[in-house]
Amino acid sequence: MPQRTQILHNVLFSILFLSVLFSCKKKERKFLQNLKSTTKLVQQTVEKNKTSLKTIASKITVDFITGHFDPSTDSTFIQVSDKYADRHGMYMKKQAYDAFLKMWTAAKKDGINLEIRSAARNFDYQKGIWERKWTGETKLSTGENASKAYTKPEERALKILEYSSMPGTSRHHWGTDVDFNNFNNDWFEKGEGLKLFTWLENNASDFGFCRPYTQKDNKRPYGYNEEKWHWSYMPLSRAYTEFAQKELNNQNIKGFKGSDVASAIDVVNKYVLGINHSCK
Repeated sequence: MPQRTQILHNVLFSILFLSVLFSCKKKERKFLQNLKSTTKLVQQTVEKNKTSLKTIASKITVDFITGHFDPSTDSTFIQVSDKYADRHGMYMKKQAYDAFLKMWTAAKKDGINLEIRSAARNFDYQKGIWERKWTGETKLSTGENASKAYTKPEERALKILEYSSMPGTSRHHWGTDVDFNNFNNDWFEKGEGLKLFTWLENNASDFGFCRPYTQKDNKRPYGYNEEKWHWSYMPLSRAYTEFAQKELNNQNIKGFKGSDVASAIDVVNKYVLGINHSCK
């Protein structure tokens, strides 16, 4: 009996071993199939994105990058619903707007209310902002009259450029960039503002958005001061940034008061391209 029991145990063990081995092999095959399928899907997505960027790039012009168009008559733009904005009549690129709507819905579920304060601004719109500050009609954030406080054109331009773009150099021309809720960094450092900012820092990238104007450091020594309210839709703006890097030059920045200092301050390299590297 002991010998027969031992034989039986050996047989059962062998069956169990083969069963486990077969199961492991089956799971391994399934795992490899899933891995192969996932790898293929990732490769297809990468290729699709490359194709999409090439398609976008093929339609970019210097006139578009510098804001010489009317978003209200451009079929690639859409008007922002008053539900999501602080005023009527703002526009965004359709793809960027669709991504924003998804982000707005996700934020709302978490008790966050995203409100667009500014979206697309073409050359003429930006020219109005710039020239009112240039002439002193609009005071700087410091309360200064720029035309009186900074009589040298280059100094005046640099002071205005701390927070306002020269016409032709603003990312807001592209319809990819939006300003949320408040134009004061301090507001985002406590209470409701901090909660909103923290949510964006943790979640905006899931919807394709990146903050181009972070604190200046050795990686971003030039450009606009930090703007916690300004976010950019990367699937489009990355292609526009690449185009600007290759095709835009300081001589393209013209047609407004103070434009003659664009080359002296190298506005394209230091401001248009002076952004958070994560957004490039």
